[in-house]
Amino acid sequence: MKTVYDFTVKDRKGNEVSLSDYAGKVLLIVNTATGCGFTPHYDPLEAMYKEFKDQGFEILDFPCNQFANQAPGTDDEIHEFCTLKFKTEFPQFAKIDVNGETADPLFAYLATEKPFTSFGKGLTAAGLKKFADMNNKAFGGKAYIKWNFTKFLVDREGNVVSRFEPTVDMKEVREAVAAIL
Repeated sequence: MKTVYDFTVKDRKGNEVSLSDYAGKVLLIVNTATGCGFTPHYDPLEAMYKEFKDQGFEILDFPCNQFANQAPGTDDEIHEFCTLKFKTEFPQFAKIDVNGETADPLFAYLATEKPFTSFGKGLTAAGLKKFADMNNKAFGGKAYIKWNFTKFLVDREGNVVSRFEPTVDMKEVREAVAAIL
């Protein structure tokens, strides 16, 4: 049975990193963007990381520029923005694609394990759905991720247990992480 530990990704310097290096830890894998309306999620993500990292928790940050070009810049520029503005300390990897023919295999796997269901209810969800649908038409059946700051919770055995769209309250994400730890 495949798990996230079967994947290799690139760090922001281009070095290959096996996710098996994170075996035994609870992971929150996130596709991010520095110019998105959800970029403030970095604050509660960093707070969660500081609170839980000593309990075997890691956040793996994958910048992506496929959603309205909201992650421009090089890997180093993105990293500098995140560390200076949000004081992030969790691992940040190389910028990737999460949709289409060039989608990183990790994100195709994550989305297959926990497919998109909805953005939820409310004005933000309705507005985001309309915008995401327009943006993701180009990816057709390979629009695995609907928007920036989609989060996947992975247990200590490498199994994907939950998917959180960017419209989910970060308190709910924190509660899910705390429960699995």
